[in-house]
Amino acid sequence: MTLRKQAISGMAWTFAQQFSTQGIGFLISVVLARLLLPAEFGIIGMIAIFMGIGAALVDSGLASSLIRTPEANQDDFSTVFYFNIVGSILIYLILYLTAPFVANFFNQAILTQITRVYGITFIINAFSTIQLTRLTQMMDFKTQMKVSVPALIGGGVIGITLAYRGHGVWSLVWMRVFQSFLNSLLLWIVTKWRPSLVFNIEKFKYHFNFGYKLLLSALLDTTFTNIYTVIIGKLFAPAQLGFFTRANSVVQLPVQNISGALNKVTYPLFASIKDDNVRLKKVYKQIMQMVTYLIAPILIIMGILATPLFRFVFTEKWLPAVPYFQILCISGILYPFHVYNLNILNVKGRSDLFLKLEIIKKILSVITILISIQFGMYGLLWGVVISSVLALFINAHFSGKFIQYYGFEQIKDVLPILLIGSIVGVIVWSLDQILIYYTIMDLLRILLGASFGVISYIIMSIVFKIRSFYDVKNIITKDFKE
Repeated sequence: MTLRKQAISGMAWTFAQQFSTQGIGFLISVVLARLLLPAEFGIIGMIAIFMGIGAALVDSGLASSLIRTPEANQDDFSTVFYFNIVGSILIYLILYLTAPFVANFFNQAILTQITRVYGITFIINAFSTIQLTRLTQMMDFKTQMKVSVPALIGGGVIGITLAYRGHGVWSLVWMRVFQSFLNSLLLWIVTKWRPSLVFNIEKFKYHFNFGYKLLLSALLDTTFTNIYTVIIGKLFAPAQLGFFTRANSVVQLPVQNISGALNKVTYPLFASIKDDNVRLKKVYKQIMQMVTYLIAPILIIMGILATPLFRFVFTEKWLPAVPYFQILCISGILYPFHVYNLNILNVKGRSDLFLKLEIIKKILSVITILISIQFGMYGLLWGVVISSVLALFINAHFSGKFIQYYGFEQIKDVLPILLIGSIVGVIVWSLDQILIYYTIMDLLRILLGASFGVISYIIMSIVFKIRSFYDVKNIITKDFKE
């Protein structure tokens, strides 16, 4: 299969996987949001940083090293497999012992048992990391979808059943544990790979030399990505953290569906053309514009219609999350820039530079947090946006050196898309004000506003000849051109 056909097939299946899993996951979260209280979601949010750090430590960046190593063989995969298993057990033991300190820090006694049960997912996921890595390396997202969808549905059924029976926050815990178990089990069933009884020290050193820098970067990124949940969980009521995590999860819905889906394809795709800078820049630019073209209008329209959207989907009790969501939408639009710029560094083998940039960005994040926290909850939210903007230009400047594509040039290339998206936002807001005046029901406000916004966006894309519109159209018709 040619690179072009492989990329098209990969994009088609990864989009199918992302939209199905994210769509199903969203429906499950809607049901749970109606059955549970915001404070119960806030309690789970308190341990997000520990789950993220644990997952990063288990992986240690070795999966990324395997993906970028085209000659990786059975010894490579088996070595990393055994490292992941041993590492996951050690990380879980540490988490088990420190769980009481986590509970004391947040002044929530229930967190001791929750952390210990939730942490089992580290060990469960470690058993299937290599199967998932191999599928990603081969861009076999069709198989990944066949596994992830049933696992998500199974976990969702468990979670909703427990929530309906009044088990509260534990319904979220057991949902995640069962989903991880089912996902790993299905990966072992549908994939043919099995580990050999071998642990090659030289192979481990090779992958760890590349991966440990990504590990340190991931630890920094996870810590500072979740630092806001720690601060909010410590200084504010659990319900406030629940509103924050709900707002952020809704922002991530389109971001992970689109940017996350393409990222699964683009990393191995970039890796396959990493030595051709001209071609790499061309593909990178085209994908960046296309992702921005898809994400920007969705988040803008959702931000405008946030009040009827949250009230209709999650009920009145979640309305305090609306202004949080509207602010976080800004950083959501910038997310693709971070991911793809950093992918350039990875495929070029510059995990050392990746780490240095993470350190610089986190120092700036600390400064931003110390300043923004003085202005309360909304100060912290705007701090997220400011940190995101700063990180964008730092990432783009250094990764741009490799392909001669710097931050301001990237912004210039997507500026027409952002301008059209902003115009659409004004149109949707104007229409919504009219609908509010006539006291139109929430569902109708959402449907009319979103439909009018999408149609306006498509028309302006055709009139102003936005290339990304045709790229998206070509992907749909299986005629995407590099």
